[in-house]
Amino acid sequence: MKTLLVCIALTISTLGFSQESKGQTVTVTVENAKSDDGKIVFALNTKDTFMIAEPIQSGTAEIKDGKATITFKDVKPGDYAIMALHDLNGNLRMDFDANRMPTESYGTSNNPRSFGPPVYEDSKFVVANENVELSIRF
Repeated sequence: MKTLLVCIALTISTLGFSQESKGQTVTVTVENAKSDDGKIVFALNTKDTFMIAEPIQSGTAEIKDGKATITFKDVKPGDYAIMALHDLNGNLRMDFDANRMPTESYGTSNNPRSFGPPVYEDSKFVVANENVELSIRF
């Protein structure tokens, strides 16, 4: 009986300390920045946050030889889109000229080529049960 109680206690304490899978990693690389000036700003978005709200996760990466990489951790399964911006002046936002044209390079996941602002449906990708690696071109 004493052994049974010890086994039950160990099982319960082990369950309390077991690590739950928090999600996958999404690694994103920009390989064609026009210069090493500034940083690349990355934003991981859902349909509800894409270009209208704070992203699910965001971060910046240094540029070395035109290349910058970031890894988003603990990404839950679902549909997402990544936006990347070459932030030359460090203000963490896209800058525009007088005609409302972007003055800094940008790109999104899947590298869609379209005229006008990025579209979530063209940029979305799926996170399931495996880590994801993406490349974005400006």
